[in-house]
Amino acid sequence: MLGIIRVLTHDDPAFVGEHGRLIQQEYGINSISRCIADQRSGIFDADSEAIAVPKIINLGRELEAEGCNALFLSCAADPGLDALREAVAIPVISAGSASASVAAMLKRPVAVMGIGAAAPAPFRALLGEKVLYSRPDGVFNTTGLLSAQGQESALACADALYRQGVEVIAFSCTGFSTIALADAIRSRLGKIAVDAVSAAGLFISQLAPR
Repeated sequence: MLGIIRVLTHDDPAFVGEHGRLIQQEYGINSISRCIADQRSGIFDADSEAIAVPKIINLGRELEAEGCNALFLSCAADPGLDALREAVAIPVISAGSASASVAAMLKRPVAVMGIGAAAPAPFRALLGEKVLYSRPDGVFNTTGLLSAQGQESALACADALYRQGVEVIAFSCTGFSTIALADAIRSRLGKIAVDAVSAAGLFISQLAPR
């Protein structure tokens, strides 16, 4: 069983389990999803990340104790990833490094799209410190993507990046997975986007026992 750590606090079980549903649909991997407490806006800056890391580590330990044989840290900033890996004895895959790794392997002109002020550290490490980065207008945290306006802003942001000569966009926010932005980009723009949850599922399917 895969344990999924969501870093956005939410009361709707369907919302919390959405990334697990996507991984099950694409890779046939069953999972259990839990969210950390008291972070209704998720992780969107250094302060919110610092508050979240101890919660992430504790939740990872809980999921391991409940019998999970792998963990998915569903946040593209990879918050506390090294500490989490030290705290548990099972594989840990995180959304950011997975998305950036797939984008790097494609070896095409790439940009990163997220909701923070700059590309998160794993993307800069794997794609270069000067990788082109953008975020949708008016979107400053994950919940901002859930409205129709936020979703249209995200698609417009992607379109603007492709018009600059980019061939691949790597998502640095798992909220783009929740709104199925990669599908919208493929169907409406005819372009390539690396979905962070899907990329993580690829690594999970290879590293984690079924």
